[in-house]
Amino acid sequence: MNLTHSLKTTALFLLACIALVPGDLLACPFCNAVSQTLRQEMAAMDAVVFAVSLQDATERDSETGKLQMKVVQVLKGSDLVKVGDEIEAIYYGDVSKGRRFMLSGVDPPQLQWSCLPVTERAESYIGKMTKIADDDLERLRFYYQFLQDDESMLARDAYDEFAIAPYDAVKKLAPEMDHGQLVKWITDPEMPTDRKRLYLTMLGVCGDQSDLEMLEKMLRSTSKSTRGGLDAMIACYLTLGGESGLGLINELFLANKQAPYADTYQAIMAVRFHGTEGDVIPRSALVESLHHVLDRKDLADLVIPDLARWNDWSQIDRLVDLFVNADPDNNWVRVPVVNYLRACPLDSAKEALKKIEKIDPESVRRANTFFSIPVPARDKGSSSSSNLYQSRDYLKIVA
Repeated sequence: MNLTHSLKTTALFLLACIALVPGDLLACPFCNAVSQTLRQEMAAMDAVVFAVSLQDATERDSETGKLQMKVVQVLKGSDLVKVGDEIEAIYYGDVSKGRRFMLSGVDPPQLQWSCLPVTERAESYIGKMTKIADDDLERLRFYYQFLQDDESMLARDAYDEFAIAPYDAVKKLAPEMDHGQLVKWITDPEMPTDRKRLYLTMLGVCGDQSDLEMLEKMLRSTSKSTRGGLDAMIACYLTLGGESGLGLINELFLANKQAPYADTYQAIMAVRFHGTEGDVIPRSALVESLHHVLDRKDLADLVIPDLARWNDWSQIDRLVDLFVNADPDNNWVRVPVVNYLRACPLDSAKEALKKIEKIDPESVRRANTFFSIPVPARDKGSSSSSNLYQSRDYLKIVA
């Protein structure tokens, strides 16, 4: 077994395991949060305060970096710290007297403080954030206005909040979205790919079929900057175009054997999203599109688990043929084929298993040893978008 084969087999094992883990769909199914949000960080702390430095860089302890500060507002932990308290925190950056910080403390009673320099505007942002009701829509309504803020910390935090919020909340926010502004952000060649993925997801919930022409031009473009976030772009196109949009996706990515591996893989991710979380296109149409991928021996193994989870048992003969004719360059397809047949309730699948076990008993043994029987999806809420992204990250190893 060569290294690529080994890595891909491991990746597929992780994919199969992850695909069965339930979870809540996130606002951006194709986004990864850059870091914990300020709200999440504050929730994990014992105390959070705003404080001002009582020293400049020349006056602090040169060996330890300890800086004397005075608490001016307590956001959390009023039983541990009071306004007016003087505390020590380690900070090695440039600082002048009166510089303001958000300090986060842990491990009382001797709190250990971490420092985040804040501007007056950031202070206002954090203060308002702490007063938002525990409601996903209210939170997104607040963060929406900071998505492209000039202050990078606020823009990053707002993006991360959208990346972790429930998809239902972002759909409810749709009437308040600025469609024209979203289109400008999406078509900006300088827009970072992670942001573009979020804005395409948002366009999917607030746009309409008039956006399809623009999206098709982007999908057909050969410009790397134009097609950044291709998975989210395809998902957006299918959300707005519905089942009829599959024709273009088949043409460009799924049935096109000349399409690059990465492009076809992102199209698979978009189809997987619609099959597990979307409510626009019936699975019967989606699996027909995935059938095209079975013609590519370098990609066929990626869609077999989806066919099983979506109860598509029409491909038994085709998958047996893939198993029988697998060569050293794609013999990792054998374990997914075994799992498909194990999950299939038809007698023909049981007969097929007996046939292929005679050809390669080791692949059958591995499937039985390391994989539980795939669970067919009963509804479109069985798999979270974060799980989709984890599986994709694993498969980047061999992309």
